[in-house]
Amino acid sequence: MRTQKNTKTYRLKDNWIRFIGIPLIAFTSHIIFFNEQHFEEERFGYWQIFLISLAEAVLLWETNRLVLRYFHKRYTEGKDGVKRIIGILIGCMLVTILVRYLNIWFYDKTLFWGYLFPPEGYLYNILIALLYVVIVVGIYEGLYYFREWKRTFEEKEALERASLTIQLESLKAQINPHFLFNNLGSLASLITEDQERAVEFVRQLSSVYRYVLKANENHLVPLNMELDFLEQYFRLLKTRFEDGIELMIHIAEPYHKWQLPPLTLQVLLENVIKHNSILPDQPLLVKLYTNEEGKLVMENNRQSKQVLIGSEKIGLSNLRKKYELLHEGTVLVEETSSHFKVTIPLIKKENYALADSGR
Repeated sequence: MRTQKNTKTYRLKDNWIRFIGIPLIAFTSHIIFFNEQHFEEERFGYWQIFLISLAEAVLLWETNRLVLRYFHKRYTEGKDGVKRIIGILIGCMLVTILVRYLNIWFYDKTLFWGYLFPPEGYLYNILIALLYVVIVVGIYEGLYYFREWKRTFEEKEALERASLTIQLESLKAQINPHFLFNNLGSLASLITEDQERAVEFVRQLSSVYRYVLKANENHLVPLNMELDFLEQYFRLLKTRFEDGIELMIHIAEPYHKWQLPPLTLQVLLENVIKHNSILPDQPLLVKLYTNEEGKLVMENNRQSKQVLIGSEKIGLSNLRKKYELLHEGTVLVEETSSHFKVTIPLIKKENYALADSGR
């Protein structure tokens, strides 16, 4: 589900190529294709004819540039590349034929050059113009693909940095002395009370660390994988907080195979725990569900702590940045005096090109 697209004003960024290309075409066309047959009849001098050629080149270049702009704005996705190229070629050919025909027709009607162009003169001039247009379109498309490759490469690098940051924050949360001491304390109690539960607790703890360490292998993972990890992680929390925390999960079945960045659910749950008091007689209720728009929502009742250390919500900030790089929607945060809610987009695997690309 592609919920957000780049809405910035499209620019060709071609001032330098226009500055060089237009005079070059005017000069070469004048030198190579100068009509020697009517040399004695020409009304204008060499440099006057060059200026006329320059005006023709500007007219032809700018009209075709409008066609390029239109199709670059219309077909921005990589999968639409063939449609864009076909559209540009057909559009530029039609525009070139029309512009050159009207241009020569005007010369004939006004006897601008002092003679009339024969039918083959029309065809000759149109074919020469088409040759130049094909070359220029090729240059534009080559530059376009280079810029797109560069932009995609930079975004992928930034996405990997954001993934590493999230992974690092998750690891820091797991190796935090409080987290370790609390879990080791829970384990020590279980060993004396119930050895089978103690063994299961160790397995869950190792599974949590294993998932976190592998989290950066893919940009996106299926929601059902994140849910399995969340359940394991929540069992550790449940052992620690007992009746002080509850988790209710209601995910519509069709969304289980949809994708999201790894460790998203752990980041959201860590944010809830970090900013709320957890007491047995005043339990923290966390709800995870999909809404009618097909987005994932984590909601909790607010029980704000009196003193918060390091409460900058770095996890949510990194998650927001990651979704911005994915161009797959925005992370929405809503809070009232009694509730806190985070809504994140779910992504269809087939709609995202980097879903399986990993690193």
